[in-house]
Amino acid sequence: MASFLRKTGFAVGLLLVAAGLSPLAHAQAAYPSKPVRIIVPSTPAGVLDNVTRALAPRLADQLGQPIVIENKGGAGGNIGAEAAARSPADGYTLFIGFNATHGANLALFGKLGYDPVKDFAPISLLASVANIISVHPSVPVNSLTELVAMARAKPGQLSYASSGNGTSTHLAAELFKALAGVDITHIPYKGSAPAVADTIAGHVPMIVDSVASSTAQVKAGKLKPLATTSPKRLAVLPELPTVAESGYPGFASVAWLGLLAPAGTPRAIVEQLNAQVLKVMALPETRERMAAFGVEITTSTPDEFAAHIRSEMAKLGKVIRDANIKVN
Repeated sequence: MASFLRKTGFAVGLLLVAAGLSPLAHAQAAYPSKPVRIIVPSTPAGVLDNVTRALAPRLADQLGQPIVIENKGGAGGNIGAEAAARSPADGYTLFIGFNATHGANLALFGKLGYDPVKDFAPISLLASVANIISVHPSVPVNSLTELVAMARAKPGQLSYASSGNGTSTHLAAELFKALAGVDITHIPYKGSAPAVADTIAGHVPMIVDSVASSTAQVKAGKLKPLATTSPKRLAVLPELPTVAESGYPGFASVAWLGLLAPAGTPRAIVEQLNAQVLKVMALPETRERMAAFGVEITTSTPDEFAAHIRSEMAKLGKVIRDANIKVN
């Protein structure tokens, strides 16, 4: 019987080879054969969650299997990232990484329960979210150049609000401060909403905040925008210059998010997912939903995403060390 099974298995292998398939390729071609889980390292209703829920239904259609979204927030995204890193590398657990989990957190926390590079297989970038540098309407400046002049005339006397220590808004501001050579005091808040509210109320003269949460206030005239931290002008505020256009060439600092799998996930599955994600993100209805969240679609190859992660870790790590930023 054992001899018969060995011969039968060998014969099946020969048939697959004759058809141009190896037994391994045949097994991978069956992916996915059950629901796929995506871990989102935040609570529901935030940008990470909104983008994932816009992606998931259409990606499920592409895969032919349901997608289950699991929110695991906490510790700046580290709880969800560690859970994903420890999951089986079979393509059935995916992860939404972002500029904290795969950019700033190693420098911020010093030690993580996962390795942002070694423990993950990047699939594709998904989207980016720029920040806006704004002031209260009563502040007598109308450009970034005028703001810098004011800050230099009053070192340490001007302050800015952010959504918290170590957030993308905080790091964008510190990167700009270092480049412009100005001393502006940071006032961290526990989230964007209270930071925006206090700036609108005039308690803080300046704010660096996400375009997703600031645009409505800017359009209502409650905040005076000076520049965006994106590499190019925003479609939602096309008249607003970038920091780079305002005298600081090459400056760009945006929040971003992308799709990853645990390290060791077969390359064929990674490439299959990349191709399907790119199809979904190119759909007009996907672009419309993303625009409603204030985000811009930014896709990539797996290798481009891997290079982006390494670059962000180096850039943000330097900002954090130079500014001596500590998490609360």
